[in-house]
Amino acid sequence: MRSETEMKQGSMKDQIWVIGGYGQVGQMVCTQLAQVFPGKVWAAGTRLERAEKFSRQTGGAVKPMRLDIMKAVDPAVLRNVKLVIMCVDQNDTRFVESCAKAGTDYIDISAKGDFLKQVERLHSTMQSSGSTAILSVGLSPGITNLLVREASMHMDKTEEANITVMLGLGEKHGKAAVEWTVDQMNTSYDVMQQGQLTRVQSLSDGKWIDFGGELGRRAAYRFAFSDQLAAAQTLHIPTVSTRLCLDSRWITRTLSIARRAGLLKLLRFGWIRNAVVKAFMLVPGGEPMFAVKVDAAGWKNGERMSVEQLVVGEKEAAVTAEVAAAVAKRIYRHSQAPGVYHVEQCFSLQEIQEELSEPLKVMTKIT
Repeated sequence: MRSETEMKQGSMKDQIWVIGGYGQVGQMVCTQLAQVFPGKVWAAGTRLERAEKFSRQTGGAVKPMRLDIMKAVDPAVLRNVKLVIMCVDQNDTRFVESCAKAGTDYIDISAKGDFLKQVERLHSTMQSSGSTAILSVGLSPGITNLLVREASMHMDKTEEANITVMLGLGEKHGKAAVEWTVDQMNTSYDVMQQGQLTRVQSLSDGKWIDFGGELGRRAAYRFAFSDQLAAAQTLHIPTVSTRLCLDSRWITRTLSIARRAGLLKLLRFGWIRNAVVKAFMLVPGGEPMFAVKVDAAGWKNGERMSVEQLVVGEKEAAVTAEVAAAVAKRIYRHSQAPGVYHVEQCFSLQEIQEELSEPLKVMTKIT
C-alpha cells in the first residue's frame, strides 16, 4: 500500500477513489473500473484490513486505503484524485465540499433524499471549482430516473409518472442496504403531486401494478426512494411517485398491514429495529431478481398517451454497481458540465446501456 505522502507526491490528477470500496457494491465497482483504468483505483474506508484483504483478492489491481469521511478531510489530500465514487451513506456534505474544493468529480449511489437535497445546494460551489457531481446513480434511483426520461421523450407533455420497484428476497444485500430499507418503512416524506409538494407515508396508498408475464399483477406501496422527487424536478413532471413490492406477495402484504396497524412505529426502538434487519438478512426463499416498471401518462399531438417501460433482471446490487461504473467511465473519459446533477440530466438510457457488460432488456409499450 502506498502511503499518503507518496500519493501526494504525484502530479497527475488521475486516481479513482471508491469510498466503501470493500463493501458489496463497492467491490464490484472497483473490480470493473480496475479492468479499464489499471493502477488508478483505490478501495477506501475506515476498515483498512478489509480494504487490504480485498486488494489481495484482486492481485493488487485495486489498492487499499484508510479514509474516514466522517472526519474533516483536507482538500489537499484529494489533489491527485480525479473521481470519487461514494458507496456509503453520509449525514452531511463536508466530504463533498472537500471534493469540490479539490476540483474532484463526485458520484453518489445514495438513495437518501434528504442528503441528496443537501448536495444539490452545492451546485454553485461545484461550478466555481470546475468539478461535477452526479447523483441518483444505480437502479433506484438511477435506471428508474432514466426510464422516466425515456418515457417522457415519447410525449409532448408528461403529466404523471409512476415508478414501481420489485425486489427479490433471494438476493443477499449488504447490511447497510437492509438497514436503509427497514428505516424507510416507518417514515413520512415529500412527493410532487399535481405540482405541489405533498407529505405521504411509506407503505401506504397501495396500487396494482402489472409487470406482465410470469410476474403478473402486484400490489405495491409508496416508498421513500429519492428518484420520485428528483425526476419530478429535473424532468418537470407534475406528479411522480415510487412504490415498492417484494417478490413475496405475502411479505409485501404483511408489511402493509403492519403499517396500517401501527406496528411499524415500534421500529423506533433500537432492539426491534435491529431484530427486523437481522430477520430480513436471513429470510429464506425468494429469487435474486428485480423488476422496475414505469407507467407514464401525458399528451402527444393533442391526444392522451400512455407509455409503459419495464426492465426485469437479476441481482439488483450488481446492476447498481454496473451503472455506477458506467457513469464513472463516462465522467473519467469526458468532462461534464461543472455543477450538481442527477443522472438523467447528463445521460440518456442508451448512453449508459453502451457501457454495461450486458445491456438491460427494456420493454416499451405505447398506447
